[in-house]
Parts: sequence; structure tokens; C-alpha cells
Amino acid sequence: MRKLTTTRRSVLAGMSGAAVIGATQGFAQSPVVLNIIDVAGQLQLTQEAIERFRNQNPNLVSRITFSRAPSPELPAKLKAMQAAGRVDIDLVLTGPGALSDGVEQGLWMELLPAHADALPKPEAIYLDGALRMHQQMGRGQGMAVVYSPSGPILQYAPERAGKPPKTAAELLDWTRQKPNKFFYARPVNSGPGWTFLMGLPYILKDKDPKDPMQGWDKTWEYLKELGKNIEYYPGGTAATMKEFGEGARDMIVSTCGWDINPRVLGVVPKACEITTLEGFHWVVDTQFMCIPKGVPKEKVNVLLQLMSFVLKPEQQALTYDKGYFYPGPAVKGVPLSMAPKESQDIIKEFGRPEYDKLIAEHPLEVHLTPQRLVAAFRRWDQEIGTQKTK
Repeated sequence: MRKLTTTRRSVLAGMSGAAVIGATQGFAQSPVVLNIIDVAGQLQLTQEAIERFRNQNPNLVSRITFSRAPSPELPAKLKAMQAAGRVDIDLVLTGPGALSDGVEQGLWMELLPAHADALPKPEAIYLDGALRMHQQMGRGQGMAVVYSPSGPILQYAPERAGKPPKTAAELLDWTRQKPNKFFYARPVNSGPGWTFLMGLPYILKDKDPKDPMQGWDKTWEYLKELGKNIEYYPGGTAATMKEFGEGARDMIVSTCGWDINPRVLGVVPKACEITTLEGFHWVVDTQFMCIPKGVPKEKVNVLLQLMSFVLKPEQQALTYDKGYFYPGPAVKGVPLSMAPKESQDIIKEFGRPEYDKLIAEHPLEVHLTPQRLVAAFRRWDQEIGTQKTK
């Protein structure tokens, strides 16, 4: 899930901090400027903790600049910087898409085991789903920072959509009866888009849900048929929410966070409903922190401290936010009661009791491996999205 950043208020700086590490080098280190880029909408969840670190550690960090970019554009940009020997991005906040591209292209610095002494032990801190994603997707090059069971779920307007489909076949029939009223975004740049792409093989009982090239025959055929009834595929999730909220679409693909947060913001009506299809498995979503190769050593030392700080329970509690990546925390022992009161009130009002039941009753699946995820995105672009992606 990833955009709507222009409609979401930026979070505030705060308090608390981490220890100085200049002594480990045998000399005092001058404060550094950190340049952080977000390609996943993650600043909504982690910016406050990052700024807390800066405020508590002026001897480590003099200033932090934040920027945002579309996920698909980042790998080529980093590759060009590294080829020129001038890397001016110090930390990347990313979802699985850019992370996987970076792993495939060798763009990331190794974090584990190379810096195990400076980072928390994953097995000791992460929730099970986050740990599995950290191990499979991170490949020692990305630290998981936020987590959600994610989706894919279907979000619909009862007054327009009528009785929701219960099976994949019923969804296809629904789209035929209501052409151009079903919507999802290009998977490479949309959390709901890629959970839908990776969740369908389980729903359709395809040959091998983990192999998009050899095991998804039913899935690719289904997506082609579904595409006949879809007007176009937007480049990000925010457009699906906007058109759904305005009444142009009656049903969209969503996730926990994309269901809750736009209703909080008033982009989507609070009264809309959710459903899942028979055979539903959760495809969990996790976002990561990565350091590009070429970042100076003195900055790497500070970034490792920053990563450790953001993974502390007190900072993780901030990631409940306004339901943006529900629930949010990637580490164990962070109940909603630790979150700011505003977050607690929002989740109580806009959360859905059925999520607890769905999480308890349906399996959790991790993403494809980086190589297969990249291949799935490429195949979707070539076979499904061609001529219809905006």
C-alpha cells in the first residue's frame, strides 16, 4: 500500500534516543546529514521515531532530509548513482518491490550478518510473520520495520455493489455484470495490487502459488478474463481509493491498512464493507529499511543506530498511526495500549472486529522470493497491464 502521502499529515518530532557509537571507532565523530527516501509511504509510520532519534542525538545527526519517489523508479536511480560513484541517498524506506529489485541488482549493503553486533537479533524481536518476511525478502540486506497481515480483501459500497461475491467465479461474473466498476492498481507500485496478485493462486488452487512462471496457469488466465471488465489500471493505490470514494467504482481490491486509513481521512465512506473470497490466504506485507552500497562508513555507523532505535517497542508503538499499515508494529510485545491515545481511539472507531477472526482462521503466506516477485511483476506488466496502465 503505498501512496496517499499528499493527503496524510506528516508526523511530529519527539523525544527519547540512542547511544553514541563514535567511541567504537576510537574517535569522536562529527554529526552527519542523513538523506532518507521513502518509496512506500512509510514515513507516515516511521518519521516521528526517526526525528526522535535526531532530536536526542544532535552529536550524531545534524539534519535529516526526507524525500519521496515512486518505487519502480528507485533501482535505476540508485544504480546510476553507484556507477558514478556519488550516492546521495543514505537510507531507503521500501516495500517488497524496490527491495526485491535492489537485491536482484546488488544495490544494497549487507546488514546481517555483517553488522550483527550493531543490530537487534531478528529471531528475538520480530513477530512470526515479520520474521518470515525479513528472512525471505530482506536477505540480510533489509531490516523489517513495519508489518501487516495485509490482504487481499475486497472493499465495496453495499448500496451500489449489491450482494458481494463469495468466490473467484462469482467475482468474475460480478465484473461482467458491472463492467468498469471493479478496480485495482498496478501491482509493482500498490500493496493491494500485489497482495491480490499473490493471493489469487491460493484462492484459485493453482498448481504452485510460489512459482509465478510455471505454477500460475489459472491465475494468469483469470487475470486476463478479469481485465476485460476493468477500464484501466492506475499507477498506485491512492487513485483506486479516490475513484471508489467518488462513486466511479463500486468494488476495489484493498488491504487492512488501506481499508482503515482512507475511512479515517474521509477519502472513502466509513460505511463501506469488506469481504474475502473462498480459499482466501493472507499475503502478509512488510516494509523495510535498506542502506544503498556506497554510503560512507561514518553515515553507516549512525544509520545502524537509527535502525536499532526505530525497532524499539516504544517507537514501534507509533506505527499503529491512523491504521495506515494495520496493525503496524513488526516486533513482539507492542499492544495497542502502548500506542498514542489518538491511535487507540481511531482503531477502536474505524477498525473491524472481523479482522481478528480472519487473522485467526486463515493461513499467513509470505511474499515470493525477490527473483520470483520481480518476474511476477514483469509478467503482469507485459501480459495484463499492457495498454491499460496509467
